[in-house]
Amino acid sequence: MHTPFSRTQPEHSSPRSPHVIRGAKAASAASRGACRPLFSAARFAALLCACALAACTMPTHPDSAAPPADPYNPAATQLLDDTQWELTRWADAGGQLRTIPHGDNGQPITLDFSTTGGQRRVSGFSGCNRYMGTYDLKDGKLSFGPLAGTRMACMGSAGAALEQPYLNGLQHIAKSGVQMTPPQQLQMTLDDGQVLMFTRRGK
Repeated sequence: MHTPFSRTQPEHSSPRSPHVIRGAKAASAASRGACRPLFSAARFAALLCACALAACTMPTHPDSAAPPADPYNPAATQLLDDTQWELTRWADAGGQLRTIPHGDNGQPITLDFSTTGGQRRVSGFSGCNRYMGTYDLKDGKLSFGPLAGTRMACMGSAGAALEQPYLNGLQHIAKSGVQMTPPQQLQMTLDDGQVLMFTRRGK
């Protein structure tokens, strides 16, 4: 009795489901992500340190280290016409202050500018005698012509000791400037570095 010959049907693989493909891709991506190094705390700390160092080395603006502006404006020297001043401070080149007559300490040394008659003239008290002469204002600098004075003899007073140095200083002004904000002051810097400061009298 013959057994019927049965042919085995070849198995055909069924196509993969789209869902299976997408799942495999997702798993692969997740696997790759797991292999990436994490941003460690040590690297984060190093980054913070680098930022801090950069902030410390930031360049400063040139103006931040600039010295304060000089309040004694040379241009304001042009405003000295018809004003009156009193010597209130005198410092030598090293900053040492001289004793000057002021207030109850004696008759002050004065400096009066006038344009009466159309000519710039100066007069004042120099510590012992009165003096007079001419002055000029050019390019922001105050200068004086030859000065004449009375010939009184004064002995022993602080003003008398200052008279000749004062009159000589008026002939050797290196720089002058005026501070117009109250209290208004006139500053003269002499050739040898001495600084004479005057405060305005009256208005």
